[in-house]
Amino acid sequence: MSIADNFKEMEKGFDFTQALAEADRCLLCYDAPCSKGCPAETEPGTFIRKLRFHNITGAIRTIKENNILGGACGVLCPTEKLCEKECAATGIGEPIKIGKIQRFLVEHSWDLGFQVFDKPPARKEQVAVVGSGPSGLSCAAELARAGFGVTVFDEHPEPGGVLRYGVIPIRFDNSFLERELEDLKVLGVKFVCNQRIEGRGGAEKLLEKGFRAVFLGPGLWEAHRLLPEAKEQPGVYSSVKYLEALRKGRFAELEKDFKGKTVAVIGGGSVAMDCVRSAARLGASDVYLIYRRSYVQMPAEEDERIEALEEGIHFLLLNQPLEYLTDGSKGLAGVKLVRTRLGKPDASGRRKPLAVEGSEWVLDVNLVIEAIGNRAVEDSPEWYPGLEVSEKKLIKTADQTGKTAHPAIFAGGDIVRGPGLVVEAVQDGKLAARAIMETLSNEEES
Repeated sequence: MSIADNFKEMEKGFDFTQALAEADRCLLCYDAPCSKGCPAETEPGTFIRKLRFHNITGAIRTIKENNILGGACGVLCPTEKLCEKECAATGIGEPIKIGKIQRFLVEHSWDLGFQVFDKPPARKEQVAVVGSGPSGLSCAAELARAGFGVTVFDEHPEPGGVLRYGVIPIRFDNSFLERELEDLKVLGVKFVCNQRIEGRGGAEKLLEKGFRAVFLGPGLWEAHRLLPEAKEQPGVYSSVKYLEALRKGRFAELEKDFKGKTVAVIGGGSVAMDCVRSAARLGASDVYLIYRRSYVQMPAEEDERIEALEEGIHFLLLNQPLEYLTDGSKGLAGVKLVRTRLGKPDASGRRKPLAVEGSEWVLDVNLVIEAIGNRAVEDSPEWYPGLEVSEKKLIKTADQTGKTAHPAIFAGGDIVRGPGLVVEAVQDGKLAARAIMETLSNEEES
């Protein structure tokens, strides 16, 4: 068995019997609170009710018309913090497993061969979407459903953004993504890959080529680094480059680097969990997760943390990395750490980690993966010089419309809000699409 085989098994979802049994637990709330808990307005209260009464295609239609990436969100959403947190059944037992039902219905539509969308009558207006991540795909779908011609540009070889290049295959595989992308292709959305919109005024140049509006959803593809000088240091990976290599199938190359090595992953979110679990599958002898706060303060979902622990990952909590140690020509030799204690809450609402004086120590490791967050590409503001950007190079928009300082340019997703959830980016794309349609319709009337 090859190393690649360790990454082929995506956890199976509900079957029909399981999904129906779970829907039967629903209390059929009037003005369902679970629907209010979904950032993308996927309407779980409605699709669960329809499933319960065996209106299968109606349930599927509810999901896909509200959320073009309903399947992906069913797999990847932290539902226990969103719709399931609001579920009324929580008061008498466990919340309904909404995400699993949602995923089942989307997968079941493929088994049935049920096609929700038909290509609508075409309008003359053309819109460009930059970035094929969740916000870009959502915006493109909403516009295409209204008949607008949509072209999606992406710098990667294939569309999908973070869904394709930022999540390990055992959590979300490419075959699942391809099935969801089919809906956009049915709607007439065109994809132009290996096409980076860069250079000064790249976004405005799209308008000069005849596009009536541009939506910017390029995401955040540059990693925060623990130490600036570590960027080119052998043995230190950024999570962005590491996960991209995994998703591109460079298993032999990664196995050569990781097999038999001691690996440390810095961070406590979902990306960090993907990194530690995949490093173990690449044959690392020991994998350590280093996090400066406590277990309960980790941003990663509880099931992700438990899965990592069950797979033998060592959690080093209340430890803060300080510097990397090298061993001459042999490369990385260790990470210098300092133990921390928790002080008062900081801006994030979590208790701030404070260094414990005199507690420095060294963890011997051969490789490090930094999973401490992403940021905007350094030169990205040059692509749209007419827009307002923050100190973090995030695009400033008006309210929730995605409108920017340029009347024909809109933006959404992580490039606006910073690192966020797939479901939040989906909603950004939907709202921006509606604003684009309103703007273009007003122009036509005038």
